[in-house]
Amino acid sequence: MEEKELQPKVKEEVPAKGERVRPGRIFVPAVDIYETAEALVLVADMPGVSGDRVSLDLKDSHLIISGEISQPMGEGETLLSQEYQVGDYYREFHLGEMIDKNRIEAFMSDGVLKLTLPKAEKAKPRKIEVKTG
Repeated sequence: MEEKELQPKVKEEVPAKGERVRPGRIFVPAVDIYETAEALVLVADMPGVSGDRVSLDLKDSHLIISGEISQPMGEGETLLSQEYQVGDYYREFHLGEMIDKNRIEAFMSDGVLKLTLPKAEKAKPRKIEVKTG
């Protein structure tokens, strides 16, 4: 195994699309996608984002995931040193015809968003019976 493969993924910052009303950085959340016979499961890592600060927008076949983080400092605190970069999250996906867009489910826990994207009936694998005679 190469040394490169063992390095942790660094947060990737992206330029904002359009004009933002909130100042700050925008990061691309790291995503893992799994497939089962019934669905695709997308897991997005968005540390510091709570469930009420996540937005999922679906228009036609375009899915946008965004999450907002509020500054971790309390009132009267002054930042002296910063190693952890804070910013909002934004990622876009194009969903094909194999996804049943009306049955998408989302669950957020501890900064991890889990989306279940059920497959449309026509995309599910099926077994074909072989008749003998």
